[in-house]
Amino acid sequence: MPDGLFDRLVSLRRDIHRHPELSFEEHRTSARVASELQDIGLSPIRDVAGTGVIADIEGKEGGPTVVLRADLDALPIEEDTGLPYASEVPGVMHACAHDGHTATVLGAGALLLRDPPQGKVRLLFQPAEERGNGAKVVCDEGHLDGVDAIFGIHVDPFQPTGIIQVQEGPVAASTRSFRITLTGKGGHAARPHQGVDAVVAGARLVDALQGIVAREISPAQPAVVTVGRFSAGTRHNVLAGKAEMEGTIRCFDREVEASIREAIVRIAEAVSRAHRATAEVGFGEGCPAVINDRRMTHIASQAAATVVGSDRVIGFNEPNMGGEDFSFYLDHAPGCYVRLGAGVTDTNIVPAHSARFVWDERTMAVGARYLEAVARAAITELR
Repeated sequence: MPDGLFDRLVSLRRDIHRHPELSFEEHRTSARVASELQDIGLSPIRDVAGTGVIADIEGKEGGPTVVLRADLDALPIEEDTGLPYASEVPGVMHACAHDGHTATVLGAGALLLRDPPQGKVRLLFQPAEERGNGAKVVCDEGHLDGVDAIFGIHVDPFQPTGIIQVQEGPVAASTRSFRITLTGKGGHAARPHQGVDAVVAGARLVDALQGIVAREISPAQPAVVTVGRFSAGTRHNVLAGKAEMEGTIRCFDREVEASIREAIVRIAEAVSRAHRATAEVGFGEGCPAVINDRRMTHIASQAAATVVGSDRVIGFNEPNMGGEDFSFYLDHAPGCYVRLGAGVTDTNIVPAHSARFVWDERTMAVGARYLEAVARAAITELR
């Protein structure tokens, strides 16, 4: 990388890490990004999707437009890394490396400006990836209109630095939340026959829901149904008249998701009826699966090989059941989402979304060079 650029990326990343902001609250972060974009000679547009930023590197008129995407938001987690640049905001932490993604895309922009390509490159810093809908707002505002390709990255602490994971097809699952409210009849815990115990009905329902993937979905189709929250009752001696649970559906196929949703409703109604209770089922919006485009994946793979060597470009070890709102962009333009090895150790690896999550900052240099290469390659291929 040019002299001083990597140090600049580290400084930016650490400043953002010290001052994390939650989804749609990224005011300081977006201001800092806009300032950095101005410093390298670009004219950023603020308030994209509320708190996002866009800056275009103008190339040859009439050439294709390629987007490089970063995410800005942090998570509601109390940091416990012990880093000298740890979060100064109580209960908020960059535990998913969005600080690094942001610095990496800015680094790619600086590299591209040395010799602007024969097309337009849009640097997109979106808010609210962790909410699962920041990308949708960006699209709804029209910022993907006329775009020919889009590329995204995510660090992976389970792979060593210098590895780039590129794979055609599904790489992140769809996400769909659900909420079930069971209504029974309260009463005295010593006389349960006089009421309808929502706790018992709820417990049976949680168990029954686990049979959906095991017995109704093909083993060849990755899918998950998880109940993550169960709430009922007020005291040890009071029969609960209501129980609430929330969970998530993860899969890669829209027909599979539809089957799971139908099964949740059917089972919730049947189990509640069997226990003389009633059930109300609702579903959140969620986001689709990330499906990498074949042509864009080939371009990404070739670009990655020019940066790290073909022997260090590998596929994904297993389907990633985590969600990623990058999928909304793929409804507007073909693209490819890759993972960058960022492991700092071979043992005791701490995953993202945890209070002790750390990763190798050298990954930003790899990522910036990859994004520069893939933007240039895509523009050449699409001309």
